[in-house]
Parts: sequence; C-alpha cells; structure tokens
Amino acid sequence: MERLLRGAFWSVMGTVVSRVCALAAAILAARIIGKIAYGELGMIQSTVGMLGTLAGFGMGTTAAKFVAELREKEPAKAGRIIALSSLVSWGMSLALASALVFLAPWLCQHTLAAPYLTGYLRIGALLLVLSGINGAQLGILSGFEAFKNIARVNSLTGLLNFPLVVGGALLFGLSGIIGGMVLVQACGCLLNLHALRHQVRRYSIRISYYSCIKELPVVWRFTIPAVLAEILISATTWSAATMLVRQPNGYGEMGAFSAANQWFRALMWLPFMVNSVTLPVFAERLGADDKANTAKLLKMAVKMNALIVLPLVAFGCILSPYIMMSYGRGFESTWPTLVAVLITTGVLSLELPVGQLIAASGRMWLGFFSNVGWGVLFLCTTSLLVKSGWGAFGLASARLLAYSAHTLFSVAYAVVFILAVKKSTGIVKPCTVPDLGGRVSETDITG
Repeated sequence: MERLLRGAFWSVMGTVVSRVCALAAAILAARIIGKIAYGELGMIQSTVGMLGTLAGFGMGTTAAKFVAELREKEPAKAGRIIALSSLVSWGMSLALASALVFLAPWLCQHTLAAPYLTGYLRIGALLLVLSGINGAQLGILSGFEAFKNIARVNSLTGLLNFPLVVGGALLFGLSGIIGGMVLVQACGCLLNLHALRHQVRRYSIRISYYSCIKELPVVWRFTIPAVLAEILISATTWSAATMLVRQPNGYGEMGAFSAANQWFRALMWLPFMVNSVTLPVFAERLGADDKANTAKLLKMAVKMNALIVLPLVAFGCILSPYIMMSYGRGFESTWPTLVAVLITTGVLSLELPVGQLIAASGRMWLGFFSNVGWGVLFLCTTSLLVKSGWGAFGLASARLLAYSAHTLFSVAYAVVFILAVKKSTGIVKPCTVPDLGGRVSETDITG
C-alpha cells in the first residue's frame, strides 16, 4: 500500500504541473491560430499518435512489467529486456517516421482532404520518433518504480511546453506549435535517459544489446497482443476523426473536438500516471503469488481514480460553457462536446486499474478481442452520428458509448478476479468461477 501511495503521490505532482501548463498553452494557441487551424493541428496530432503507438511497439508496457519483476531476482534478464525495448523502439520509430515523410502527400490529399498539410505532417514525423523512444524510456523507469524521477521530468517538460508552444504559435503559427512540441519531446527524452542511467547503476544491471535476442519469446507472448490492442485503439480513433473532417465544415468541428479533448488528455493523465504505478506493483505482487494483496491494491486504485477524477468531471461539466468560451470565437456553442468528453474521462478512469491488473497477469489476447468490440462499436456509432449532422458532439458521444460498453467488460473481469481470490483464501464458500483472462486496453491519451 505504501509503495502504491508513494508512487501515486509523485506521479500526480509531476502530472499536475505538466497538464496545467499544457492546458494553458493549448487555450492560448487556439486563440492565436483560430478554430479551423486548431482542428488541423488536432488531425496532425491524431495521425502522429496513431503511428506513434506502432513506433513504440508496446515496449513501454513490456519493460514496465518485466523490469519490475526481474530487476532484483534476475538482473541479467532485466538488462536484456531493457536493451530489447530500446532497440525495438528506436528501429520502429525511425522506420515509421521515414514512411510518414514519404507518404505524407498521399495521406493529406486522399485521407485528410487537405493537401496543404503535407509540410506540417512531415514536421510531425520528428514527434513520431521522439514519442516512440519516450514511451519505452518511461516504461523502463516505471519498472524501476522511479516515479519521483518521472515526476521531475514531467514538471520540467511541462514548464518548457508553455513558452515553446505559445511562442511558436505567435511567431510561426501552426508550424511553430508543432516545432515547439518537438523541442519539448526532445528535452523529455534527454532527461529520461539521464534518469534511466542512474537507475541502471543503482541496481547494478548490465544492458546487453548482443544477447537481448534471447528475450524475443517475450515479444510474442506479451508484446504482440499489447501493441495490437494499442494500434487498434489509435487506428480506430484516427479513423473516426477522418470521418468528421471529411464532412462539411469538418475541420471547424475537429477544432471544437480538439479543444474539448485537451481536457480529456489533462484529466486522463492523472489516473494514467497513478496507474503507471500500479502495473509494476501488480507485477511484483503477482510474481510473488500474493493475489490477496493484489486484490486489495486493485480496489484501492479504483477508489483513488474515482476520488481524483469524478469531482473534476462534475466541476468541469458545470463550467463547460465558460471553458469552451475561453478558446475564442467559434467555440462558445460547442460546450456539449466538452460535457460528453468529460463524462468519458470519468468512465474510462474507473476501468484503468483493471487493465493494469490484466497486463501484470500477462493475459493479453482476450483483452485484444474486447478492444475489437470497442472499435467496431465506436466506428459504427461515429458513422451514424457524424453523418446525421452531430459533428464534434457526435464523435464525442460515440466514444462515450464505446468506452461505457468496454467498462462493463472491465467490471466483470474485476468481479471475477476478486471472487476467485476470496474463494482461494477461504473468505467465501467454494464456487465455480470462470477465468475470463484478457487485457483491457491502455487509455487513449492522444485522443
């Protein structure tokens, strides 16, 4: 319990500074460049985010789980996992960034219906490289439970984000904003690298790039289903966004959704960082076959998320007209979109700990297929609502419905797990409990 609370404290502290600065920068940037250009920025971020999921190739989650399990009892294997995570993230990030630079003209003309965004998307290729590397680094640091280091890096990059993004918007418009984001990510990678080297020395772990091929079975058993689930989420979100921008006034509606989605990212980042603590703790406890304490930690994590997020969701819904008004002209009437986005945040935050439990258990494939159901529901509902003229509110409502259904799966898994633990410890009478298995997806931070 103490480890969970300590890690959660540092994660929340770093997150608050980072997200407050990011929100302030986003509001000012939207006022500077306008609703349509802000929608274009949102579409570029969505495209880079979709490919960024594949660039990281799930190595952040893989590293967090296995480094937490092995850092003390098998340091040599932990070193090989770290090496494999680094090599895969670097290789995939560079390959996909090169592909994005090459394919940008075709994507902008045929998919985004905006050929003039080609140059901006190519700048975004740098974001793609850095986000893939950063994801693997954060996973490794989480495996070491170096949450204080992560909090420091988040705080510093959050403080850098404000002047670089706002200054870029004032001086160079959309390209300046993207350039500012690239510089912030680059600084984050350098700071994470310094923290990572310190942790490796602390645990006397030798990173072996030559022998890391021995750990390739881990990629099939754990990483492949994890990355497929993440790709599915990102690709589904991006496809839903393309449905919106291809409608009349699509980029204006995308601007409204992007503004509202800033609050999704800000509020989800809090439970996401808290639950980055739960994955290594769950993995370590399950590795010690301590399911009773794991169940207690699961309940505690869900309660923590509810206490952190639900009051903010309620407060945000009440203030939603004023929040959207702060983004400038054209955003005033889009407050219902923000309400739908905030309710989605509350729903999703409650299922996050269950996803971390399933990841720590190594049960991934059923979780992937549950995400397939989520994706089908999201796309079908988006198509219906957006084509019916609901615009940004339709996209936000479709995502809310899909995540509500997905949360029902998470609740079912959590109930089965807790009942099975009670049965094994003799707290309840023996009964037949099905083993559902599976993994609930990680959150869509990028939206």
